[in-house]
Amino acid sequence: MNTDMNTHMLETSEADIAYDVQGPLPPAGGRPPLMMIGQPMDATGFRALASHFPDRTVVTYDPRGLGRSVRKDGRVDHTPETQAADVHAVIEAVGAGPVEMFASSGGAVTALALVTAHPGDVTTLVAHEPPVIAVLPDAGAAERARAGFRDAYLARGWGAGMAAFIAMTAWEGEFTDDYFAQPAPDPASYGMPADDDGSRDDPLLSDRSWAISDHRLDADALTRSPTRIVIAVGEETGDAFTARTAVATAELLGQKATVFPSHHGGFLDGEFGYAGQPEAFARKLRETLDTTA
Repeated sequence: MNTDMNTHMLETSEADIAYDVQGPLPPAGGRPPLMMIGQPMDATGFRALASHFPDRTVVTYDPRGLGRSVRKDGRVDHTPETQAADVHAVIEAVGAGPVEMFASSGGAVTALALVTAHPGDVTTLVAHEPPVIAVLPDAGAAERARAGFRDAYLARGWGAGMAAFIAMTAWEGEFTDDYFAQPAPDPASYGMPADDDGSRDDPLLSDRSWAISDHRLDADALTRSPTRIVIAVGEETGDAFTARTAVATAELLGQKATVFPSHHGGFLDGEFGYAGQPEAFARKLRETLDTTA
């Protein structure tokens, strides 16, 4: 494994963005850097996946306001357009030309916004389960379900909010009356604490990241882009929320979603308590990227 890791801080007027480069610059073998981004996950979430690409120069970063990246703009909301501008700035700072990109969850929404605004930044984008509500036939019900876990968080704290979030994202199919008739989930049933520490700034459970799931894709710009876009979905995600958004996003772009091993966090090891199949996931990602290499 290539353990040559260098950490950098990109200072801008609005934020100081921390990013890591694993491997040589310029990259070896004539391949572009492979950038991995998430939201609200920071660079630490890609340790397992990056370890399976010892032959590639891998770039990861912490979105503004998360991990090591400090905001100076006085805001607390997370928007795809702002995050995309930051990723664009990091790509320019790396200075190795356009990148290949793997983007997870909210990071996949950021990546699609990046390709829309800066189509020359990315040669191939693998966007894994972007949670964009507008593509769903039951978008209004999905927004109501999202408000449900936000409300649980505001009323009873992190454990209650996370339990409601898990219940929402695990629900199979459209959000019907049966979904909303369910009793509030018990945090203990998901191994979550029932006590409330009083904080209400979680980027996942609050409404600070609603702009991400509210993002409306510019299908025309994305299909015209020179970037090869692959929408990916986990084979174990079933017909749950992010699988449905992935499949619908792929259809919007005139393609079928590419099936990857495991679930929404399929590239994670056990470090975060949501272990996937990182080795198999990395193998599928490599095959996907190498299709047009």
